[in-house]
Amino acid sequence: MTKTVRFAAEGGPEVLELVDVDLGEPGPGELRLRVAAIGLNRAEAMFRAGTYFERPGEFPAKLGYSASGIVEAVGEGVTGFGIGDEVSTVAGFSMRDYGVYGEAAIVPAAAVLRRLDGLDAAETVALWGSFLTAYGAIVDEGHVRPGDFVLITAASSSVGLATIDVVNHIGAIPIAATRTAAKKQRLLDAGAAHVIVTDDEDIAERTREITAGRGAGFVFDAVAGEGVRALSDATAKGGTIVVYGALDTKETPFPLWYAPTMRMFNAFDLTLNPERLARAEQFVRAGVRAGTFRPRVDRTFDLADIAEAHRYLEANGQFGKVVVTAGG
Repeated sequence: MTKTVRFAAEGGPEVLELVDVDLGEPGPGELRLRVAAIGLNRAEAMFRAGTYFERPGEFPAKLGYSASGIVEAVGEGVTGFGIGDEVSTVAGFSMRDYGVYGEAAIVPAAAVLRRLDGLDAAETVALWGSFLTAYGAIVDEGHVRPGDFVLITAASSSVGLATIDVVNHIGAIPIAATRTAAKKQRLLDAGAAHVIVTDDEDIAERTREITAGRGAGFVFDAVAGEGVRALSDATAKGGTIVVYGALDTKETPFPLWYAPTMRMFNAFDLTLNPERLARAEQFVRAGVRAGTFRPRVDRTFDLADIAEAHRYLEANGQFGKVVVTAGG
């Protein structure tokens, strides 16, 4: 038996329970991992609450995309992994089928990458999901070029901080947006060329001031909702707004009056495509070797405190990744 997080109904963090489960053996194409660390993602809080793009197929439901640990069993047909390998998972599966919140987890081998040398388990789960998302939107699909201005909302999130690193790595110029002044200096220290404090400054006016009146050529937005109207005003003519999150759950308008290119980014388009995922993996590994990609862990919780970890995540005070240690 292994301690695993399950929830019997959608709701707040209090629905999360730590229960004993017999995971059994991995099936064809699967691995069983002894989990050391779990990286929390906003998508998991939404899945728990019933506001994600997919809902649990049955209860009690599983939860979790990002884990780091050691392979302890290998299913039929799996090649390239062996017992004892240090690995991490990426969001390459549905939480209706798999979940990594627990002391151990069974996952599809196609969603597993080898751990990078020099990083511990907590740093590893702070790395992959964040940097794969940033790479996928900025480089793989966005084709951002050196010298381009990139406006990043929710910049103190793990994806926001990874995006600052990726934008700097390719020679573009990161403009970080944050609600309060408390995080301004930390974002500058993290590599942002400019920081806009949206509680005190008009984001469109300030962006145009920074860009000599042109606006940002690329806007990477985790918030959505009504704020997209202001982001449209901050976008250069012919620029692009890419929405990858929904911190604001209200309807997101399409700004036809100005008509920048606007689209959603879905990391599954990358993680479920073996060729794209392989290119992304090499990009991230190269950035870590060069010292320009830095995983940032904000705070760690014990697995027994998973409900409190979700409350902390949803309070939006973190600077980097919220990590849960499972002891594996």
